[in-house]
Amino acid sequence: MAREELTRLTGTGNGNCNNDDCPNVYRTTSGSFVVQGDVSQVFIAPDGEGLVEIPEETLREAFRALGW
Repeated sequence: MAREELTRLTGTGNGNCNNDDCPNVYRTTSGSFVVQGDVSQVFIAPDGEGLVEIPEETLREAFRALGW
């Protein structure tokens, strides 16, 4: 899936983004979510999965964008 197919919910107003490399939440056309953030090493994820860490404010911004 290409980034252009996702709806970006966050990263438009917190001022910490440089060249789209900040923590973000995206919504897919099927209604699921893709999360972008710093790789976390808090535990080893199962094969095929990854862990990312994003700030609480990024999730709050995503919820606001969705009207939740």
